[in-house]
Amino acid sequence: MLPSSTVENYLKTIYLGTSGPGAEPRLLPMGQLASAVGVTPGTATTMVKTLAESGLVNYEPYAGVALTRAGRRLAALVLRRHRLVELFLVQVMGLRWDEVHDEAELLEHVVSDRLIDRMDEMLGRPEVDPHGDPIPDSEGLIKKQQTQTLLTCPVGTRMTVTRIVDQDKQFLRFVESNDLKPGESVQVEERDEASDSVRLRGKHNRRITIGARAASKLLVQAARIIVLVAAMASAARAQATRPFEIIDNSFLIEEAFNQDAGTVQTIGTLRMSARNDWESSLTQEWPLLGHTHQVSYSIPYAATTSARGVGDVMLNYRFQLMGDGNGTPAFSPRFSLILPTGNSARGLGEGGVGWQMNLPFSEQARDLYLHWNVGFTRVPSISRPHVGASAIWRAAPMLHPLVEALVEGTDRITLSPGMRVGWNRHDAQWVIGIAAPLTREDAVTTLSGLGYLSYEFPFK
Repeated sequence: MLPSSTVENYLKTIYLGTSGPGAEPRLLPMGQLASAVGVTPGTATTMVKTLAESGLVNYEPYAGVALTRAGRRLAALVLRRHRLVELFLVQVMGLRWDEVHDEAELLEHVVSDRLIDRMDEMLGRPEVDPHGDPIPDSEGLIKKQQTQTLLTCPVGTRMTVTRIVDQDKQFLRFVESNDLKPGESVQVEERDEASDSVRLRGKHNRRITIGARAASKLLVQAARIIVLVAAMASAARAQATRPFEIIDNSFLIEEAFNQDAGTVQTIGTLRMSARNDWESSLTQEWPLLGHTHQVSYSIPYAATTSARGVGDVMLNYRFQLMGDGNGTPAFSPRFSLILPTGNSARGLGEGGVGWQMNLPFSEQARDLYLHWNVGFTRVPSISRPHVGASAIWRAAPMLHPLVEALVEGTDRITLSPGMRVGWNRHDAQWVIGIAAPLTREDAVTTLSGLGYLSYEFPFK
């Protein structure tokens, strides 16, 4: 029998029903199986008989069903796909831990073993999913966990939450709101049998009272147990290898990433010198028929002691020639047309049509992103090459210190340390940043301040 989604669901349900946390190997009653998969007992019995003929289960009429060795391995591999998909959706895709179970229920039947193995490698060979459930290895083997529940662990002993055995969304939100997610430290202070409740001391010595039913769904280990350290190290490896949470938000050095289809980005910058002169720009980037092509415009505005107004507008086209991956950097050449919209007589433009070509490259190295640019600008008064590079470090998922260096022509060098921070709200991303560009030109060194703001959102 080729495993279908229905077969896999039956095998997974039997597996969980006969070998869950604290369960002894046993036969799963047919009524319990039928209820778990949402069918009538007669339908469940018919399927179980078919599975028995295929050598995947042992069926005893009026007693129940258990997995054979072959059925147990197949069920464990389904669980492996499910739990790795859950972790991938949380760690890489940014979904909440209380919304990935249903997605994984669908994807566990369609993703290939090759893709699952690649996810496993990318996540750092994790041992548990976001809920603390153990992830079987590629042979279907699970590392045993020595755990207790909050109903059975010692009173007055500091414990660490390791697993949540209920995937209900409301329950997971309750767990999160009370700081009881896996990895949190907790201590049982009292169990009250009369009220069926457990009083806990949690994070920051916060006192929490939960029901006995809820307490039975939280598995814990003594805080000193080494397996927790291993799980935390696995999570750290997963963070180090996952894609960056903030992309295409450098200040002076262009990153080689076009906008995704259906997403527009608006960027504002403000740079002020010690003389109180300042210049700003507004840029908006739009995908053109997908991710490969992108168009944008940049409108500069400056204020000096002698003039104030709009400078020369740039119209830009960028082509995503290569993406970052498989050992090659991302590469997106850009061509810009410079329009003489500024007043050159007042120092707000170059007085004629010009153009600019830039060749940006980007590549990730774990928690570091490296970017480098080579290009040329031609306007009536200037013909100037430029070269630059930057390094961006992921200190935290949405907090990135960075340093940029830019050489323009033969007489202008800028070194700019800075930092950017971002946050996601629904389908939009906000990024703000600050930097302190230090520029050397004509034997004069100038320090300025730079502010950056980006808003990226879907337009359809």
